[in-house]
Amino acid sequence: MEDNDIDEEGFEFSRNYFLAKESGKSGKKSARKISEIDLVDEQDLRAEVSNIEPKHEKEIASLINSYKNLYKEWVFELRYGFGLLMYGFGSKKTLLEDFASTALTEYNVIVVNGYLQSINLKQVAMTMAEVLWEELKMQPKSTSGGLLKDQQPFNSRSMEDLIAFLDGPHAAENECLVCLVIHNIDGPGLRDSDTQHLLARIAACSHVRVVASIDHVNAPLLWDKKMVHVQFNWCWHHVPTFAPYKIEGVFHPLILAHGGTSQSVKTASIVLQSLTPNAQSVFKVLAQHQLAHPDEEGMGIDALFTSCRERFLVSSLVTLNSHLTEFKDHELVKMRRHSDGQDCLYIPLSKDALEKLVLDL
Repeated sequence: MEDNDIDEEGFEFSRNYFLAKESGKSGKKSARKISEIDLVDEQDLRAEVSNIEPKHEKEIASLINSYKNLYKEWVFELRYGFGLLMYGFGSKKTLLEDFASTALTEYNVIVVNGYLQSINLKQVAMTMAEVLWEELKMQPKSTSGGLLKDQQPFNSRSMEDLIAFLDGPHAAENECLVCLVIHNIDGPGLRDSDTQHLLARIAACSHVRVVASIDHVNAPLLWDKKMVHVQFNWCWHHVPTFAPYKIEGVFHPLILAHGGTSQSVKTASIVLQSLTPNAQSVFKVLAQHQLAHPDEEGMGIDALFTSCRERFLVSSLVTLNSHLTEFKDHELVKMRRHSDGQDCLYIPLSKDALEKLVLDL
């Protein structure tokens, strides 16, 4: 009797399911459009989100601090040619930056923010090559050999040449290492196959070590067996922090909001706080020029270089270009053609917003 009741319930459920599907097809479609939905302004929504009180701050700080006991193990793994891959729920930006600043003081560290929408990987490789070049110049001639003679500028070299230089037998491998710290190696700016293969080739270079984090559940699908075990040579570490993605979330649009055409002051301020004091000062020079000359289309790169050099902010055009690349990647600065045909830089913010931002610097 009970079996019959179950069969009848199952039949009734199936019958109702197909009846519902049939009625759905014959029903009238709504004439409403998604564009008609009254969405909240993105700046207002982000302001409300920022007012949410964080929870469990002490516990999160204690958890992140507990990982310091693993720093020696991580450095040991890097010395022996492994790459470090951090995974687990929560932002790992603070953890990786603390590890780099306290445990990797013997190495030259370059940081890449993979959560940005676009990243110039060749610029990253050029910076790594320049750092390695400076390190090799300080080595005894017996170790560096004659490979450093007649070295052409790295900005005129191809990606293949840069990778070859990073993998060259210039000195003992453990004497000159460049450590590449990548926040969100699975981020939108690094997620395509070509970029991942280039990163894997860079990671396989003899003078390069990689420390990276992932947050997407399908991140391992970016790599094949050779990339995982030979080129990146990952050591996987489960380090959940449960920390909010404050910085990373700034660069992703909110689903329930629509953004304005110009970047908000709050967003720009958060981004600038994540940059070095020197980069902030360079940005301030450009901002002050734009405020002082509102009728001009922008500031030329040569003029910016001269102004920054006079303030002892940069010593070469290469240093300035590295700051400008970072600004462009963060969409803090844009470039357009001047009426005289030269390229000029400008900040895509209104005068009031820019004045407020300068005061915060």
